[in-house]
Amino acid sequence: MNKKSKFYLKIFKFKGIGHNLKSFLYTALIGFFFVVFFSATPKLIVLKNNLFIKSIEVKNESKNNLEKVLKIKKNSEDEEQEDEFDNLQVFEDIFRYEEIPTSTVRLSASTIKELFKETNYNLKNVRKEKIVKPVNLELLPNEMKMIENTKERKNLFIQIVLPLILEENNQIKLDRKKLFAILNRSNNSDSELKWLNMKFKQYGVKNKDLLTLKIRMDVIPPSLAIAQAAKETGWGTSRFALEGNALFGQWTFSGNGIKPKAADDDKSHKVMKFQILQASVRAYFRNLNTHSSYRDFRKHRAIARDNDEKLNSLILADYLDKYAATGKEYTKVLKKIIEQNVLRDFDDVELLPNSEILKKII
Repeated sequence: MNKKSKFYLKIFKFKGIGHNLKSFLYTALIGFFFVVFFSATPKLIVLKNNLFIKSIEVKNESKNNLEKVLKIKKNSEDEEQEDEFDNLQVFEDIFRYEEIPTSTVRLSASTIKELFKETNYNLKNVRKEKIVKPVNLELLPNEMKMIENTKERKNLFIQIVLPLILEENNQIKLDRKKLFAILNRSNNSDSELKWLNMKFKQYGVKNKDLLTLKIRMDVIPPSLAIAQAAKETGWGTSRFALEGNALFGQWTFSGNGIKPKAADDDKSHKVMKFQILQASVRAYFRNLNTHSSYRDFRKHRAIARDNDEKLNSLILADYLDKYAATGKEYTKVLKKIIEQNVLRDFDDVELLPNSEILKKII
């Protein structure tokens, strides 16, 4: 009898003698497989999502694809193109906030504090757990000036503006994710090209240079944004902040603004006013990410990105000397605010997602 015949004979004997044993073993094996599969599936999904996001932001193969798309030899690898700043084009989507009906009810400081207490939203927990509740307030309370305790006033101000800053950063992260996905594909759909054209306008990129868009479309460390808002509004007590929701003291030469009391009669500038606080935050982000005055800021942010370094607000603050007339003194004040109030604790916090889309990026 050959080996093949012996093999089939053994199978036949096993079927005849141990049929019940075989059924039991098969059942146990299948049961074990399903237990392992369903227990491991959630972890595999999380792992897949983490790897997918990291491949976009960290590994990011789009840099090579950018060069292929542009087909341009550049003297400097990370130099954005110089474009004439078009205020109306860059802030077009922000001006639309004026058309959106919003609540005109201004909550009192005591009501806001009670709201934060009920939702267990406090800065001590944020620093420890690195999670921020998505509490989006439209207006500052009028009582900001009357809060005599400096620490209490600062904490309330940070609690109000931090979710707004994180929300804007999350939107930029979503846009960057989409941009890199587009760049990593050889062919793009009409909708993707339409989206790109919209972003070119929003970021003031007139020549449709993709590398410039990549450099400009990026986040701002929350600690830096909080410090600038604190400096420009006196921790939320300024007339511009309370009357015009202006958190960052941006100028305008149009009729829609608040004229500074100390301004000379021959000066035509005003401080931009907004319908809600979120519009002010978006305008600030768009300003730093587009205006030629902050080109060095964007350049060093891009260098940090290319070196896989965490964005450092104390370093980036040095390149905002053109934000105020005091120049370098202004940057020293910003860094002092960041350090004294330990604001860098908020650079790695995450906003609790209020949509399925946001869940994919945090």
